[in-house]
Amino acid sequence: MSLPAVKLGLVLIGRNEGERFLRCLASIDRAVGLGGHVVYVDSGSSDGSVAAARAAGVEVVELDLSRPFTAARARNAGLERLCQRMAPEFVQFVDGDCEIREGWLATGVAFLEAHPRAAVVCGRNRERFPEASRYNRLCDREWDTPVGEVEACGGIAMMRRAALAESGPFDPGLIAGEEPELCVRLRARGWQVWRIAAEMTWHDAAMMRFGQWWKRARRGGFAAAQGMAMYRGKAQGNQVRRAVFWGAVLPVLALMGMAATPWAAVLLLAWPLQVARLAQRFARETSGSRFARETWEPAFFLTLGKFPEALGVGEYVWRRIVGRQAGIIEYK
Repeated sequence: MSLPAVKLGLVLIGRNEGERFLRCLASIDRAVGLGGHVVYVDSGSSDGSVAAARAAGVEVVELDLSRPFTAARARNAGLERLCQRMAPEFVQFVDGDCEIREGWLATGVAFLEAHPRAAVVCGRNRERFPEASRYNRLCDREWDTPVGEVEACGGIAMMRRAALAESGPFDPGLIAGEEPELCVRLRARGWQVWRIAAEMTWHDAAMMRFGQWWKRARRGGFAAAQGMAMYRGKAQGNQVRRAVFWGAVLPVLALMGMAATPWAAVLLLAWPLQVARLAQRFARETSGSRFARETWEPAFFLTLGKFPEALGVGEYVWRRIVGRQAGIIEYK
């Protein structure tokens, strides 16, 4: 694929991704080469990522340490530097823990060229090591969303620069969930967001511990609450309401009820019943058994995840009340 002809640029962001970052660089090199069309934005890494990128001939932007790091801020800085070097029609955003799959860049460009109202296209993001831990498996399932025109994309996606210029870039004040927020603005201006079946990236979540999964879920709740507040419930409202009900309201009702009568303990059955209901739904979707690991495992963690999500919602509300800015929530 000739980059000058299609005017494609790449913005790569990372923070202490180590070996994953080296694999990411290698995948970009195989796909298009590491030339002036690639910008790497580093958020205070101490693992040699900056030196590795420069040694590979990639231009590096090091974010100012005096300001809070966010993925949104990093992507914006990369986009700004990329546009100073060239005039890309399309921009592929990729995280340092991912690898570009063979053929994706050409596929994404062809789709955007064929769909002039498409602002964003993303493909299938898969976990490279799904069997390394149950948490990696959960991530791999999370990435497998329906194809077609969708409401939002993830951080790894190909975007039309003209659409970003019209809507404005990522909101640098968001510690997470910056992609759905951007997509709300894009769709409000008549642009489309698409997910297609093509293989796009390998991702390495590297989640081996329960604490990592818990922190990631808490960050998700925080981001959902922030998005809901920004758009008065029009964005991510359902996620927030489910988290608050299952992770906060129902536990409080159960505890208060049991203080009055032991019969209120029946409320504790709500969570296992919810797990069973979700497992049954997943079994129908996969034509499998509700007792198989592929169905009960995501059902269990989807239910359990409402507790850290509710904590994240509460953290956002509290910080907003006291006027305290949130910092990045890292799970690795």
